[in-house]
Amino acid sequence: MPLLGSGVLAIWNNMTPSSEKEFVNWHVHEHIPERISVPGFLRGRRYIGQGSHPKYFNFYETDTVEVLASAAYRSRLDAPSPWTRKMLGEFKDTARTACSVVKSVGTGTGAWIETIQLKAGAGLPSNDFASALSKLLVEAGADPGIVGIHLLEGRHETSKVDTAEKSLRGEPDKLADWVILAEAVDADTLTSLRQTVLTTQALAACGADGEPVRGIYQFEFGLTKADLASSTAKVQPP
Repeated sequence: MPLLGSGVLAIWNNMTPSSEKEFVNWHVHEHIPERISVPGFLRGRRYIGQGSHPKYFNFYETDTVEVLASAAYRSRLDAPSPWTRKMLGEFKDTARTACSVVKSVGTGTGAWIETIQLKAGAGLPSNDFASALSKLLVEAGADPGIVGIHLLEGRHETSKVDTAEKSLRGEPDKLADWVILAEAVDADTLTSLRQTVLTTQALAACGADGEPVRGIYQFEFGLTKADLASSTAKVQPP
């Protein structure tokens, strides 16, 4: 299905090996529910990489990108829980970008997703780059194995705001300029598209500069506001 709003917070990260089991517990039972409770947050999803780096990808859909600069969200970022403080200190290789949704089409939620981080060539107007990529994504979306395909533009002025949570991660967050999200029913569809429609050469022909940063990830967990409202589970931190 199309993304639920016009804003996305996209996050890639590794964890220290000793913290991975606790990370999943915290992310499912505290962190994602906490985020989805913020006004304007609509859905959160987490994926695990299949040989991809970083290992984890998660993203939040929001009403607008402005939600990611709102006072309500900022207050959460500046008042992390004790469990969040503990877990963020275990984050490694984090890339975190607030994005605007440029294009989003689809008929459902895929079990697999490929993330493609891109840079536009110097001097190329963003509208021209988005237009060229959108045409390519229409072609990719025609594959019967694709159930959703989305184009995001990074909003670095929103992503770069200093917060208490950012300081806990210990190293600067990487930023993405542009992101393609391709959702599929299986990993083979995504691997095939890398070799046919969404090739490095095809992306370069649209104006992309340098080598795309790619990762294929399998869906693990998702939560919407409706899910949160009906949830009765309570998990305490260890």
